[in-house]
Parts: sequence; C-alpha cells; structure tokens
Amino acid sequence: MSNTATPARETDTWRLGSRTVKRVGYGAMQLAGPGVFGPPKDPAAAVAVLREAVALGVDHIDTSDFYGPHVTNRIIREALHPYGDTLTIVTKVGARRGSDASWILAQSPADLTQQVHDNLENLGLDVLDVVNLRSMHGIHGPQEGSLEAQLTTLAGLQQQGLIRHIGLSNVTAKQIADARRICEIVCVQNHYNLVHREDDALVDQLADDGIAYVPFFPLGGFTPLQSGVLSEVATELGATPLQVALAWLLQRSPNLVLIPGTSSIAHLRENLAVASLVLPGAAVRRLDGIAAAASTAPAAH
Repeated sequence: MSNTATPARETDTWRLGSRTVKRVGYGAMQLAGPGVFGPPKDPAAAVAVLREAVALGVDHIDTSDFYGPHVTNRIIREALHPYGDTLTIVTKVGARRGSDASWILAQSPADLTQQVHDNLENLGLDVLDVVNLRSMHGIHGPQEGSLEAQLTTLAGLQQQGLIRHIGLSNVTAKQIADARRICEIVCVQNHYNLVHREDDALVDQLADDGIAYVPFFPLGGFTPLQSGVLSEVATELGATPLQVALAWLLQRSPNLVLIPGTSSIAHLRENLAVASLVLPGAAVRRLDGIAAAASTAPAAH
C-alpha cells in the first residue's frame, strides 16, 4: 500500500471492540525503572506525565502488570483512578518477571488467570477493557505455535465478565486467523515501523477486517543511513525524527493506533503533536524509499 500526501488521515479514531480511541495514545512501559524493572527514579514525575496525558486528551493507555512488575499499573491507579468513562486501558499477559529482572514464560491457565486478577487489583478495576495475549513462541519476534489453550483461558475469563475484549501481541497471520476462530480479536500489537515492514500485508488485511494494529518500536531496527534520511526529512519539516516516524505510521493505514511512551512531559507533548503533522507526498516517497532499500538488506534485530 502506498501513502498519499492528502488527505493525511482517513480517520482520527479507531475501534477497539466496543471502545473508540484516538489514534495517538500513550504507552506506560517507560514509567518503570531501568530495564522495565523496579520503580522509577521520580515517581511524582511519572504521575505528572500520566495526568498531563489525560489532560491533553489521551484516551488510550497501554500497560502491563509485568512492567515493574506491578509498578506501572500502580502508578496509573495513583495518577488517574477513578478513571473517566472515555479512558480505555489496554494491558498484556503472558509473562512474569523474576527477582533478577528476567522475563519468564507464564502462559498456563493458572498463570494467565492470576495475571488478569493482578491487573484488575493493581489498576483498581472490576473489568479490563482489553487484554493482549503476548505470544512467547518467539522472544524476539513472531514465531508459529498454537495459542489455543491460552486464548481458551482468556475467553473463559471474558465470559466471567473480567475482560471486555481480547487482543494479541508478537503474533503471525496464521496465529491471528486461528485465534479468531476461538474469540473475537480487536487488536494486534507487533513490531512495525517505516523500515521494519514484514507486516505490511497483515496491516492491510486487519484494516479490511476492522481490527486495530498497534505498532511498537517506532524507531527500532534502523541503520545509521536510514536514520540519517529520517533526520534529514525531520529537519526539513521542523519536526523530530520520532515525530516523522509516528506521522508516517498514522498516514500508512487508518487502523494503526499508536502508543508512544515517555517519562517526560516535554516529549509527551511532542508525541501528541504528531496527530496534526501532515507529511507531504515528497517526504513520504523519501521515507518509503529507505524502507524499500531495507527490504534488500539483512534484517536488523
């Protein structure tokens, strides 16, 4: 799919099941300490960032109870509870943290059930808006493998009224298709950006099916040359490289829902400003050009 210069956005919102969210939200992972482990250096600043995000109109926050662990959810609760009716909080399950900050597979029915209850408790909620199952078949990227047992567990918790909607993370097209035979899938969260485009066809298919695609690592996997081109475009537009990378995603497809994260109010404001940043056609073609060059080179991880 090629980007067009104008109109820049087909829509400023997208659906997550029964919820409608603005396409630029906020990812809470960076509110935890280094390595997404332990408390932040300045807890008051983390609270301030969340309150500023909501004050500026953010209505979609992405989190997980394994960030910290428990840290980001408790900060979200401190900062924002009781939550406004328009705020959608999306969380993720499938792993837990060791005392040494390691990431540990946690996908048994008991594990997933405990994680859902931990998210409910630490966020101060009676029901979770969206729970993403993070596939752990591949640690550094999607890898085939059955998710039936895990999704059956989450679907059961959904039937109990503890979860409104279910999504997936770090998954393949086949895993998504298989999952949709078990329960409705409202979003997919994978690594995708203007040079990491293995999911191009998947983005388009999910858009046709009305399913949100939530990309992470908007600047992940860039070579110095690619970063150089991005920086040149940003300078010409009077924007930062991250702003341009996020704006490219918004123009790529209407079902892309962004969750840039930061622990800085200044960077938060920069991130939210991309909702009004329109990339001219010439800039889009240059950015697409570095993606095309990337497709002929070894993938960066």
